[in-house]
Amino acid sequence: MKRALVGLVALMMTIPAMAAAQPDGGRPGRDLTVMTYNIHHGAGVDAVLDLERIAALIEQNGADVVGLQEVDRHWSERSNWVDQPAWFAKRLKMHYAYAANLDLPPVNPGEPRRQYGTAILSKYPIKDFTNTLLPLYPGSERRGLAVATLKVRGSELRFANTHLTNINPPERLEQAQKAVELLGRSRKATLLVGDLNARPDTPELKTLTDVLADTWVEVGVGPGYTIEASNPTARIDYLLHSPQLVPKKAAVPVSLASDHLPVVASFTLR
Repeated sequence: MKRALVGLVALMMTIPAMAAAQPDGGRPGRDLTVMTYNIHHGAGVDAVLDLERIAALIEQNGADVVGLQEVDRHWSERSNWVDQPAWFAKRLKMHYAYAANLDLPPVNPGEPRRQYGTAILSKYPIKDFTNTLLPLYPGSERRGLAVATLKVRGSELRFANTHLTNINPPERLEQAQKAVELLGRSRKATLLVGDLNARPDTPELKTLTDVLADTWVEVGVGPGYTIEASNPTARIDYLLHSPQLVPKKAAVPVSLASDHLPVVASFTLR
């Protein structure tokens, strides 16, 4: 009887470890919450510049990693010349990397350069970071693909953030093709987030979803519309993931802090 009780206790002690294990060789998964948000340089639907309400929204949704688009850095009076990525990183106690897709001289000599682009915020260390400029048509605004390697509790995650053109589909398709070329069909765990300025049924989206899965399609509920924030009628902001990431849920939080709504999702990184 005593030997049977000992065996039963040993079996019960192994159950939590077995339940936590993932199918990839028994290694436990790493849970993380990700957000993408076009912040419109911090100006909301009410035209009020307010970075704090954006930071509060990121906090309330428990985001571990965030891809921001339309981020100013000493850009102009519209954002009070603030270094926005540095402000968010300090306020949220996160690591950050910034991609200046527009980079202009200062108004006055000796002042910081005027920059506009995308930012990555991360609770996890950023091991390396690159920004590659995407195809540009005459008359369009320069866009880029920012890629960071994050160290997520012992595992690496490649996190890419972009903002594709809103002017014409052929240019956007070339930008999507370039993003696929840069990211490739790698075995690395990969998330691509951003304002893609394209609806789900377009060729440029299919170019991307041929390589990375659309998180909203897998776990989102409802249409997932993100624009315009006050009356959303289209889905143009996305989280796309590789097979090493298992999505659990996705949502579009309601906020008037920008002209877009954010998209947030939780994953298990295997």
